[in-house]
Amino acid sequence: MTTTFSSPSARGLVAVAALLAWPLAHAQGGADNPYGVGALWQGSDVVARSVLLILAAFSAGSWYVIVTKVLEQFRIAGHAKKASTTFWDAGTVQAGAGKLHETSPFRDIAEAGLDATRRHGGLHAKVDFNDWVDLTLHRATERVQRRLSVGLSFLATVGSTSPFVGLFGTVWGIYHALTAIGLAGQASIDKVAGPVGEALIMTALGLAVAVPAVLGYNFLLRRNSAVLDEVRDFSSELHAVLLGSSAAAGSPANAGAGVAATAAA
Repeated sequence: MTTTFSSPSARGLVAVAALLAWPLAHAQGGADNPYGVGALWQGSDVVARSVLLILAAFSAGSWYVIVTKVLEQFRIAGHAKKASTTFWDAGTVQAGAGKLHETSPFRDIAEAGLDATRRHGGLHAKVDFNDWVDLTLHRATERVQRRLSVGLSFLATVGSTSPFVGLFGTVWGIYHALTAIGLAGQASIDKVAGPVGEALIMTALGLAVAVPAVLGYNFLLRRNSAVLDEVRDFSSELHAVLLGSSAAAGSPANAGAGVAATAAA
């Protein structure tokens, strides 16, 4: 039986699991190596193993965020392409919004603009119609920005703290290695190389976790900026369309009702 993963989160989990399975499989093959990660784990105490688990959790979380956010950005880029080809060809804003996918942020923005025109009454009528629509569309755009920014703070945290977590593991490992050497009374190179080398692996692991997180953070930040530019352009054009519909409706007092009627036509 074949299992299909349709959601971006599920596909991201599968990709992360594959990334984690590769080093685990090779670690089993290199279990006889007395100076490898496997030997480090077997000879470590609770503190050193906790550091390794923290770094593993940081790595898994970073790759999950990177994979899922890239998939989300590609999905929004696809929605932007569809909006540019189908939305503006519709006769009304409401008809154009209906042609967009339910999960499209561009549909959310269009529906927010329509809702703003319908609710421009009562106390809201004291606000200029132009400012009211602009405020509503700005809030809708900010919601898209907040959704795109989810997870970036985690990548920044991992990128800035993982080297120090690995360094802490190295210091802890060297301390115990030197203590063991002192108790043994021997300081030959064959006695020092193994324990100290295993401790230095902690620093390498910390850097191996931090570098992808930093690169992923910068990459996603640039991609988010490009995606948000398309969202803001759509919002600005929609703002102009709604104002044009309100001008055709007549007086500012009836602007909201006029735009709503035009959208429903």
